[in-house]
Formats: sequence, C-alpha cells, structure tokens
Amino acid sequence: MFDVAQTFFSSRTRPEFSVVVPAFNEAPSLAVFHARLRSVMDKLGAWEAIYVDDGSTDGTRAVIEALRGGDSRVAVLALSRNFGKEIATTAGLDHASGDAVIVIDADLQDPPETIPALVAAWRQGFDMVNAQRRVREGETRLKRASAHMFYRLMRHAGRVKLPADTGDFRLMSRRVVDAVAQLREQHRFMKGLFAWVGFPTTTVLYDRAPRHAGETKWNYWRLWNFALEGITSFTVMPLKVATYLGLVVALLSVIYGVEVVVKTLIRGNEVAGYPSLMTVMLFLGGVQLVTLGVIGEYLGRIFNETKRRPLYLVEHYASSSSRVDAAE
Repeated sequence: MFDVAQTFFSSRTRPEFSVVVPAFNEAPSLAVFHARLRSVMDKLGAWEAIYVDDGSTDGTRAVIEALRGGDSRVAVLALSRNFGKEIATTAGLDHASGDAVIVIDADLQDPPETIPALVAAWRQGFDMVNAQRRVREGETRLKRASAHMFYRLMRHAGRVKLPADTGDFRLMSRRVVDAVAQLREQHRFMKGLFAWVGFPTTTVLYDRAPRHAGETKWNYWRLWNFALEGITSFTVMPLKVATYLGLVVALLSVIYGVEVVVKTLIRGNEVAGYPSLMTVMLFLGGVQLVTLGVIGEYLGRIFNETKRRPLYLVEHYASSSSRVDAAE
C-alpha cells in the first residue's frame, strides 16, 4: 500500500504544503474549518488539504466530497472502516506530497491561524515545528491534570522525550515525513514516533480553543488506553516496576519467614491468625496478577506485530489538483 503511494507521488510534482486532516464524525465543523484553513493557506503558497475520513457515520464523507467539488485542492482519502486517529494520521502522511506537511484536527480546537507561525519556523531551517498548548480551553481540570501528569511521566520514563503539552498539531519537513513513513508498527503512538525520529525541532506556543461543534471522541476510558499505548510503545518501565516489585515482595517474604521461624523457636508452634494469612495471600496474589497483566500487555503487542497486517485499507482516494504530472 505504502510503496504504491510512494511510486505514485514520485511521478508528480509537489505542492509546497500538504495539510493532513484526520476526521471521524466531524461533519458539523468541516465547512467552517476549511474556510478558515483556505484563508490562511492561500497566503503561504501552493497547498493541498488531505481529508482522511476514518470510517465516519455522520455524513463526514459527503461533506468532504462537497468541499472537493468547490475546491480542487482538496483530496479525499476514505478508509474502509474506523481504524483510529493514529492510523488515520498515518494514512494522511502516506498520501501527503508537500515539501512541508501540517497535521491538524478538524474540530477547530487547534486554530488554523497558527499555521503561519509554524511555517515561519520551518523556513528558518527547523524540520519539526511543534505547536505547544499555552491555554487549553473547553477541557475539565481533571483532563488537564491527567494530561500534565502523562506528559511528565513520558518525559522521565523513557528514552524518547515527549514535548510537554504538545499534541499532533505540528509541521514536519519532507525528510521528517519520510522518516516517520519507515516506522510501520501496528501499535502507533504518533506523538512518540514524531519525537523518536529527531531532527532539528522548535516549538510555537498557541492557545487551544473549545470544540467548534460536536462532542469529543476521547472519553476517560479511551484516554487511559491511549496512555497505556504510549507507555508500552516507548518504554519498558512497567516491566521494570514489576521486577522491582517482585524483588521487594520477595525480600519482605524472607523477612516475614525469618520472623515466623524465630517466634516458633521462642514461643512454640502457635496457630497462625486467619486475617494475617488472608492478607498475605491476597497481597501476593494481587502482585502476581498485576505482573502477569503487564507481561500480557507487551506480549499482546508482540502478537499483533507478528501478523504483519497492513495498517489500513483505503476504500476511496481522490487526489487534489495541486499534483499535476511533471510532464505537464
């Protein structure tokens, strides 16, 4: 899939900018989003917008087709089903041909008006320009606090240092996009992959706005699983914690065993108390189950990687007019 796309792009000239917009049930926001995007991008140079319909069920596909009918710079990339935002972003990057590629959501929490600042930093020579949230409007205190904790944990737990308060909204040079395209793992944590490839990086601050319409797709359960995806994809810290926990429990068990033997020698063979026995058994059983769960998480990821399935399947693709044959 990816090789075919690369071959297709090699015979085409590139627009200066490709804007990748993953969308899942974002029909109410797309028209307003595209109007704001177009007013910004028209001032920057030749561009295209690749809207990735990630198996939407609310008419998102029809809205994107209508946008393409009114603006030939729009490309439609419809996946065969909902694969998730990380995969949809990957699909958009695979089909982006610009010298610089911008990833942005369609819900208008990340304002398109920030893009010129990203482009200015890219033109100064930076390959990766992260958009860092200075203000997070429309989010609960719990969500802001959990996001703060997650980013700090990832910065200290693994070798890949995630920039704090930075989502997928960013600009990447062509060589960064090509580098990310080589990373084809099934369990994709795009923020980690963007950080892993390296290259000269800078940050642009912006104020995040509330959603323009609709409801967030990220409830707390999905955020929890997303955090697990990030942690298990870029650090073996949970396995180390399980190892250290096992060592501590073993040490405590030895100490407790010595205490039991000494008490037996001094006081004789007393009948052990039921509460203390149950406490020890439940504690050790809990530690074992947690450790097995951590191992299972990593084993499940190995299982999925060995299948070598394609990351996504495309149901429909219509390129933008920004790509014209080199011969023309």
